[in-house]
Amino acid sequence: MILKEFSKYIQSKTDDIINSRTTCTKLLCEWIQFVINKNPKNHVDKIVHREIMLAQNKSGDFLIVGKSESGRTLVNALYNYAQSYEHYIMSKWLEDKKPDDFQK
Repeated sequence: MILKEFSKYIQSKTDDIINSRTTCTKLLCEWIQFVINKNPKNHVDKIVHREIMLAQNKSGDFLIVGKSESGRTLVNALYNYAQSYEHYIMSKWLEDKKPDDFQK
């Protein structure tokens, strides 16, 4: 249920990923920040509020922490999904490329 909501968000940003404007890890942080900063209205929002903590430093770096064991499992699942989606997008992008395409 939570992965489904995150996957909708990340799939809407596919063009940004392909054009190197962002990474899936940054999108994960943006999505968590968006969910945490709004009032929880559904089960996904409530679970993210209860299980995940997001910290940001002055440089804009994020730290995502699970508040409990189930929160850590959720964070790992979200992170692994983000990484696998980015690999999938890049492998699709590389399908029609040839080695000469990368020569200057």
